[in-house]
Amino acid sequence: MSPDLLGHISFSWEFFASLLSIILIDLILAGDNAVVIAMAVRSLPRRQRQKGILLGSGAAVLLRVVLTFFAAQLLQTPYVKFVGGLFILWIAVKLFVEGTPGEEVHREAHSIWQALWVIVVADITMSVDNVLAVAGASKGNLFLLIFGLGLSIPFVVFTSSLLSILMDKYPIIIYIGAAVLGKVGAEMIVTDPVVVAHFASPPWFQYTMEALFAVGVIAVGKLWVRHKVSSRK
Repeated sequence: MSPDLLGHISFSWEFFASLLSIILIDLILAGDNAVVIAMAVRSLPRRQRQKGILLGSGAAVLLRVVLTFFAAQLLQTPYVKFVGGLFILWIAVKLFVEGTPGEEVHREAHSIWQALWVIVVADITMSVDNVLAVAGASKGNLFLLIFGLGLSIPFVVFTSSLLSILMDKYPIIIYIGAAVLGKVGAEMIVTDPVVVAHFASPPWFQYTMEALFAVGVIAVGKLWVRHKVSSRK
């Protein structure tokens, strides 16, 4: 395999501009995945959390490598983002209910594999845009693409580890995390090719829907918690 095919390292301004862009993209986009991982492992015993974070982050990166070859096609496939957005909304409510403090809800101890399953399902639906952003910034340089995918591992591990600790100390972060996932789910649904083709909506409509779904997942989660509490009395 030739060096050109593998990409190359140069000292040109274009190379360093692409490198900086990829680092910034990884920093920004690591947040969504970190929120899912942190909320998913919060139901695990503390000794297993770090293992869950490492496995979840590794699975996330492996999925991104696979999705790199199909990302553009997947984004143009009708209903893929729509269904993915619904999955994210369901996961947001589920993780909110399991992590909400101060409620008398019986929570079963989850296994590390149950947490990993939630992480993988969420990451499959959330990573397509992330992969395309890194692939676009790499401008065909395979070295930069691999670098960007690899760099996301420490970013996601560090961010999710920090969030899982902060969620124990500051429960309000669970609400913020659920709202973030609600916003991501709404964005995926509204930007699905079928929705875009049938509803030529202005930009403010997307922002409004993102805000509504961000609040909506918390409202649905609170109602679910109350129902579970009342059903046990």
